[in-house]
Amino acid sequence: MARLHQIDCSTHFWTQWDGYADRTMAREWVEFVAETQGATPVAAEVREGASVLGYFCGLVFSRFGVRILGSPFAGWTTSYMGFALQPGVHRWMALQALERFAFKDLGCFHFEVVDRHLTVEDGQRAGLLPYRSARSYESDLRESEEALFSHMKSACRRCIRKAEREGVVIEEAKDDGFAGEYWAQLTEVFLKQGLAPTYGLNRVQKLIEHVGPTGRLLLLRARDPEGRCIATGIYPALNTIAHFWGNASVNEGQHLRPNETLHWYAMRYWKGRGVPVFDWGGTGEYKEKYGCAPISVPRFVKSRVPGLLYLRDQAKRIVRGRQRLAGWLRSRPRPR
Repeated sequence: MARLHQIDCSTHFWTQWDGYADRTMAREWVEFVAETQGATPVAAEVREGASVLGYFCGLVFSRFGVRILGSPFAGWTTSYMGFALQPGVHRWMALQALERFAFKDLGCFHFEVVDRHLTVEDGQRAGLLPYRSARSYESDLRESEEALFSHMKSACRRCIRKAEREGVVIEEAKDDGFAGEYWAQLTEVFLKQGLAPTYGLNRVQKLIEHVGPTGRLLLLRARDPEGRCIATGIYPALNTIAHFWGNASVNEGQHLRPNETLHWYAMRYWKGRGVPVFDWGGTGEYKEKYGCAPISVPRFVKSRVPGLLYLRDQAKRIVRGRQRLAGWLRSRPRPR
């Protein structure tokens, strides 16, 4: 039987972790989550007897006095975490061991894990049922650029060509002003829907601070022919997966179709660096025009105390209500 054995989340752990081909998380990203969520990173060896089968990474935090293990947790703007295992190791064994580790060793009352390589069948063997699977889309960057472009719907291809004809220029951003520029555009996008952004400017700044120096974070601007920034995009890559993390634009530049051009640039950028998969970061029918395939990754959740899952969902509804209220307050005309 496999067991999880806690170890220090040190340089030695991350050196071992980086040797596994199936990892979907990096040290700098975990440090970004830890700082923005007030959480503590947790590392563990997956053992069977004296043999180390792989590793686990997550973060522990408290909400209203309830100790929680997330790998990741909802709202962290982080897609996948979980395990890094040796080839041939059954993933359900590691998942089964996680319950004891979370509840007994860490003293948590609730845990969640979204591992891109876990399946519903793994959960069944481990005695866990998936809870609201994380849904997204992916593009296979191993295909040629011509094939990727041809998979897109004709309207999407026309948008990209239009942007090129109209003189839209995509540039890679490395300056300190990018976070504020992206945030201002994002606020405008949400305001059109009567909402406020789901995260603050600080999260964008910390993402760039932690992950930017690694070379695994692509920040893009789209400029119109007059040189004005009309759209921005954020695209990190973690091991074998590039992610669409965020995108925003201004109303005045929408007719130039900068968003489609940003995504196409990002796909080609990470393809050119050998990343085989582009994950579109969640659902949204508009993403289907890029010719991507839908995917579903199970989210496994368990609580020691009955009713905690219900409270988790209620808290999520409260956050959405605050988001709507903040958007409404922002949209109200201010007195002179």
